[in-house]
Amino acid sequence: MRALQLIADRKLEIADIPPPPPPGHGEVTVRIAAVALNHIDVWGWRGMAFAKRQLPLVVGAEASGEVDAVGPGVAGLAPGQLVSIYGARTCGLCRPCREGRDNLCEHVGGVHGFHLDGFAQERINMPARLLVPAPPGVDAIGAAVAPVTFGTVEHMLFDNARLEPGETILVHAGGSGIGSAAIQLAKRIGCTVITTVGSPDKAEKARALGADHVINYREERFEGAVRKITRKRGVDVVFEHVGADTWAGSMLSLRRGGRLVTCGSTSGVSTNMNLMQLFQQQLKIFGSFGCRMQNMADAMQKMAAGLVTPVIDTEVGFEEIGTALSRMEGRDVFGKIILRVR
Repeated sequence: MRALQLIADRKLEIADIPPPPPPGHGEVTVRIAAVALNHIDVWGWRGMAFAKRQLPLVVGAEASGEVDAVGPGVAGLAPGQLVSIYGARTCGLCRPCREGRDNLCEHVGGVHGFHLDGFAQERINMPARLLVPAPPGVDAIGAAVAPVTFGTVEHMLFDNARLEPGETILVHAGGSGIGSAAIQLAKRIGCTVITTVGSPDKAEKARALGADHVINYREERFEGAVRKITRKRGVDVVFEHVGADTWAGSMLSLRRGGRLVTCGSTSGVSTNMNLMQLFQQQLKIFGSFGCRMQNMADAMQKMAAGLVTPVIDTEVGFEEIGTALSRMEGRDVFGKIILRVR
């Protein structure tokens, strides 16, 4: 079967690999339909793996597919059923796993597409417990963006930052996959949404998603614009995932007692922070990584109800993956790039 493998830094090839064996106890064979590309794919492509891995490695960390075969001991899943795939190989046995706090697994085996073979292949065997059924009304693309794009944002906004209706939120990089999801999810509960983008074209698209105020960070300092928009009060929540380039401005954008939640560092992993500002202003900072499987289910229910819609930039085939990753690296994307496996 076909697979897309990383064979060296910035070098991918379409390979012919053996299909998986029949599913074992508790396993399901999934026929992959769509892979949603993320910055974790860009990091892996660059060679920024923070744990040992072996090349060649099948790429793709976020995906959906149809159940192809069910192994012994599996209940609740049947051939032909559309599922969203949780991308971390959790143990399922530790206390966080048993309590549904999947992204805090104490014995996680790695992330598919980054440390372990990923989902850019025609079929894969997965533990049934890592599959979340898609509800009626959600297609393969919606299910594909549930694990990282929408699940991550659900976890950031509602589990960690505890975003409430009527609050004001600053969403960085509104044209990114998670930025476009955050705009929609915050707006749907009645928040005032301020977002940053890098071009007039992206500004227009962000407004169409529901952003109340759009700041072109290439034309003005976003923290100054935020202070003007909020009449010097600042925002209740900052949705941060850019990192070093925006960190200081994000802190300045918060109101007294405000919350910053971060899941990324695309512009750099190290920064300085004013500790006096942190404690005098009584700010709260939340680090957030991945999501709980319940976040995936919640996100797909909102899609099924028409409350949110995945924003798709383009769909590509295996042959176009290099161009897609280069565009993501250059921030030349609005929403998600979807890799079609079939």
